[in-house]
Amino acid sequence: MSDVAEIEELREQRCVACRRDSPRVTEEEAAALRPLIPQWTTEEHDGVPRLVRTFTLPNFQAALAFTQRVGELAEEEGHHPAILTEWGKVTVSWWTHKIKGLHKNDFIMAAKTDALAAESAGLAASAPSSAG
Repeated sequence: MSDVAEIEELREQRCVACRRDSPRVTEEEAAALRPLIPQWTTEEHDGVPRLVRTFTLPNFQAALAFTQRVGELAEEEGHHPAILTEWGKVTVSWWTHKIKGLHKNDFIMAAKTDALAAESAGLAASAPSSAG
């Protein structure tokens, strides 16, 4: 299967409800999923890995509108990120709170966030950077 088809397949998946005993993605699973979301980095905050990406926008209004779209997506899927909205940029961090780590849901949501970015007029992705 091509990378484009794999990315589309990942975007079409839905998040599943997680419990505290839900499995984290294995290193092998993460290694297979990372190429599908190449502009995301894995960062550790308080010992918990997160998928992080900063999106560059033309101004604060555009950043706020993108933040709203990510929030609406999060509500639809029942999975919520940390979002930092600043003038001209939005940093989104996905991780699964209940398991204090990464679940396949986080990769699904990163891919869906990329799709929102692609749909947003005037949005250019910056190089991955730390939110801190």
